[in-house]
Amino acid sequence: MTASVPVVAGTRRRRRSSHHSVDLGPVGIVLSVVGLLFLGLPVAALLVRAVLGEQLLATASSKAVVDALILSLFTTLCSLVLIVVFGTPLALLLARRSFRGKWLADVLVDLPMILPPTVAGLALLLAFGVRGTLGTPLDALGFRIPFTTLAVVLAQTFVAAPLYIRSLRAGFASIDRTVEEAAQVDGASRLQLLTRVTLPLATPAVGAGLALAWARALGEFGATIMFAGNIEGRTQTLPLVVYSKFQTSLDASVAAAAVLVMAAFGVLVAVRLTRWRAGVDGRGMV
Repeated sequence: MTASVPVVAGTRRRRRSSHHSVDLGPVGIVLSVVGLLFLGLPVAALLVRAVLGEQLLATASSKAVVDALILSLFTTLCSLVLIVVFGTPLALLLARRSFRGKWLADVLVDLPMILPPTVAGLALLLAFGVRGTLGTPLDALGFRIPFTTLAVVLAQTFVAAPLYIRSLRAGFASIDRTVEEAAQVDGASRLQLLTRVTLPLATPAVGAGLALAWARALGEFGATIMFAGNIEGRTQTLPLVVYSKFQTSLDASVAAAAVLVMAAFGVLVAVRLTRWRAGVDGRGMV
């Protein structure tokens, strides 16, 4: 009985030592608070200005803003469908397969995240424009992409897909392969293995990737205006309305921006609540 006392004491000391090793301390806490204020203050200033202004309700209910919000929600939904359909197998390929040129595939996935949005829009225009690489044969068939709603969807997909692919790739890589091997032994087909085992195990990564991709697509501006233009009712998304309003009225621009912020905030909170109800909290613990 007495021999166990040093073991328990040693365990407690190790726990205390481990606890202090990850503790930020006063300086770390202050720096964290400053960083959080830096990230939150601009958004708070925008919302306060919008609430105190006189044009929030008028601008938020205006036809231009309502049409742009509906268009933004529609195009981002379409973008997410494309991202899931093409991004999921690509994430699985990068997570599970080793092949020649994999480094190049990694670079191509990451590149849209670091390209300036205007450069991304110009690249899309050169690829799918009337005189572009694929645009010429498409134009010969009477099919034009630039300055259409489809162009908005492609621009959003191009800039947002890497966030989903990277998140899902990390989720796939973290799965215990023995679980999948056991399902294979039980006779699961490749499709059943993916839909009933692999994807459910990667659900937190899927949710995080979708949220990040949707938020990025909703806020896309540069690639959209370069590739799709700013045509009201057809390609004018909510960020483009903010830009257009800024040319004539700061208060109207702030009000439109507040609508965009609240829409993004609401969806991100909903995703967080869904993950919490599923048993995954903000620390990634089950």
